[in-house]
Amino acid sequence: MPEGKVMNRWLVVVGGILIQFCLGAIYAWSAFTKKLTLEPYGFTKTQTQIIFSVGLLTFAVVMALIAGKWQKKVGPRRVAAVGGLVLGLGYIFAGLVGTSFAGILVGVGILGGAGIGLAYVCPIAALVKWFPDKKGMITGLAVAGFGFGALLWIMLTGGFKFGEWVNLTPGWDGLYGMGWSVNKVFILYGILFAAVVGIGSIVLVNPPEGWLPAGWKPSTTGAASTGGVSYTVGQMMRTYQYWILFLTFTVGALAGLMVIGVIKLFGLDSLKAGGVDAAKAMAITNTAMGLFYALLNGLGRIVWGTVSDKLGRKTSIALMSLFQGIVMIAFFFIGRYEWGLYVGAAIIGFNFGGNFALFPAATADLFGNKTVGMNYPFVFLAYGVGGVVGPILGGIMGDNQAWMWAFIPAGIACLAAAGWMLALKPVTAQPAARLAPATT
Repeated sequence: MPEGKVMNRWLVVVGGILIQFCLGAIYAWSAFTKKLTLEPYGFTKTQTQIIFSVGLLTFAVVMALIAGKWQKKVGPRRVAAVGGLVLGLGYIFAGLVGTSFAGILVGVGILGGAGIGLAYVCPIAALVKWFPDKKGMITGLAVAGFGFGALLWIMLTGGFKFGEWVNLTPGWDGLYGMGWSVNKVFILYGILFAAVVGIGSIVLVNPPEGWLPAGWKPSTTGAASTGGVSYTVGQMMRTYQYWILFLTFTVGALAGLMVIGVIKLFGLDSLKAGGVDAAKAMAITNTAMGLFYALLNGLGRIVWGTVSDKLGRKTSIALMSLFQGIVMIAFFFIGRYEWGLYVGAAIIGFNFGGNFALFPAATADLFGNKTVGMNYPFVFLAYGVGGVVGPILGGIMGDNQAWMWAFIPAGIACLAAAGWMLALKPVTAQPAARLAPATT
């Protein structure tokens, strides 16, 4: 079907970015962690990370067990809209339960994570079909909203201040500066999430069957590495390629999510040990997470996705893991300096963001463009595993003032992932000839 007879595919990109912008709220968790360790909440650092980890795990499990199959059956629009509603209701619930750890765990961790899990895969599954000619770039662009969204939600709480250099909201210190409690912020965010995801889902539809971009023809060679095969979930999970993707993603998620969860806690401890006063340390950690990590997280998705269209997914993932391993180890040593916290947060955020462009594109390349909406959620389960291990490891080591044993093991794991990723080879182009048909 000629491209002119269907909707403009860039409208789907806009809708996907709006949705991801709200889903990125989970990466704004550091805006709440310090407040939750103070009165009237009195949570431990580990408790703040348990909420974060439960949210990440619920996100991954719901995406794998529910969202992938459901969006294939009813289309991405409905599933995304329901996801936005569940996410919004979760944050509103968390805002209504006061200082209850269990209540916030249920609201943000379980309901919030479930809402993100429902909505997240929908833009990716639709856009891979609309842009088979630019898979790396377009998945990076779509999920960049996830990273950029964290920047907005963090800055809204403390004002749009970037260190001592720029203050875009002079005289306004964010919602906290206006006297808003964490609970009130939860309620406001919940209303916004439900509304904006609902708006973005309106244009989130699949292209007509058999549609291709005007002037583009799929490659007739190398189908196994260009998305021309159609593996089912069961067939995919019987390959060693799946397990290499899974382990590599687990390690990358562990490192990046640990830093998201503890960067403010680690930064405050490290800067104070380096002689920085408490007020300045708070401003520096806000900037490190709100500007350097979140902004570069969004940019990393676009850049790594685009680079992978040139270098290939295997090489790009290996390079990204190598760089991440080096900087994770260095971060423990340079985190006591202002410049070190900024540089480390920027590079870790940049590399971590790349995971969300590279792994869905790699899943489509290896196991099929048409089945990526079903297959990628099971690759994404690695994110849930990393999301449990990384932040809780960071929280426990933070409570025991043993930060080194969080960052250095995570860095070594990333270096190992770069090595085993190089062993990845394309799958066979004819899975049915080798494997019994799967029922999944």
